[in-house]
Amino acid sequence: MQHVLIIHEVASYPAWKKIFDGAANIRQAAGERSWQVLRYENDPQKIVHFSVWTSIAAARAFFESPELVQIRKDAGVRAPEFIYLEQIEAGSF
Repeated sequence: MQHVLIIHEVASYPAWKKIFDGAANIRQAAGERSWQVLRYENDPQKIVHFSVWTSIAAARAFFESPELVQIRKDAGVRAPEFIYLEQIEAGSF
């Protein structure tokens, strides 16, 4: 499985969430298969978006597209950090 971890600050979580939810169809069409949204315990404006993708290439193409750059700007995202990850092991208890 391929994963993307994005860490970024948002100006307003409710405004960001509205745009994030509105982009669900385009994320899915681009190859996102599942996602989680988390936030820092001591900084509610710092958001972590962790998602599973069909491929790193699909995720990279999506997140680097001009459309997504504009969506992030509209959502009030500041200084996003993208980390592309390939799963090598998983487990649960």
